Amino acid sequence: MRVGFCGLGIMGSRMAAHVVAAGHDVTVWTHTPGKAEAWAERHGARAAGTPAQAAEGADAVITMLVDGEQVAWALDGITEPLCIDMSTIGAPAARALAQGRRFIDAPVSGSTPGAESGTLTIMAGGAPEDVEAAMPLLRAMGERIVHVGPVGHGQAIKVITNAVAAANAATLAQALLVGERCGLDLDALIELLGATASASRMVDLKARPMAERDYTTLFKLEQMLKDVRLCLEQAHEAHAPFPAAAAAGELLEGGMARGLGEADFAAVKEVVDGLAGRPAVSP
Repeated sequence: MRVGFCGLGIMGSRMAAHVVAAGHDVTVWTHTPGKAEAWAERHGARAAGTPAQAAEGADAVITMLVDGEQVAWALDGITEPLCIDMSTIGAPAARALAQGRRFIDAPVSGSTPGAESGTLTIMAGGAPEDVEAAMPLLRAMGERIVHVGPVGHGQAIKVITNAVAAANAATLAQALLVGERCGLDLDALIELLGATASASRMVDLKARPMAERDYTTLFKLEQMLKDVRLCLEQAHEAHAPFPAAAAAGELLEGGMARGLGEADFAAVKEVVDGLAGRPAVSP
């Protein structure tokens, strides 16, 4: 397939590489001047100066950008190819973007390691024929692809899953603080958090970085906060309480206030530590 790929950030650069490796003819665009050209030379693709140029003659255009405003700007005037948005922008934005074009929302889960290995989980919302048309591209980037319903349902599920992840991470941070203050062996605590009823992906992925105060970015704290906010807006519209997500959002807000927006969201541990009077690490 001829593909325009818009967005070469932490996730998009890795995802686009898998699309090229699968044999598709890829033209890339990104905001940062010179980045698309360097990436295209390295991966055997072409670079475009605008999203419209990337979409010219394409069978599909993939967007992997920061928010709905960026995606709307990138897709402005692009109506012919199938548009596959893999960003996390919320269901209302996805439904608005679907007006007047073939469109699926296909947000991803798996963070940077999943993008690197091509094993992302992809939740796709859209017409069955459009999701099927996108499958060769989605399979290049993901291991589990689930058609979850009409346009917007991919986004709705994605923000719920991220809100649960944020709530789990916030709870984990608090549990580790209690363990530290009680003088426990943190290696033993982490092992048993992962081997008992408390086990979760967050324990597997974030307990050790939290304990070591290593916030190397796999998924930015500011992006997790954005997703939690989108979920809370969705819950509010549905008149469905989600207090655990609201509490996690408050702690992520604290992370932003500490200048940790660019750090991994495991840095929510710093906020919890701060509540207990522990000195902060430098952002």
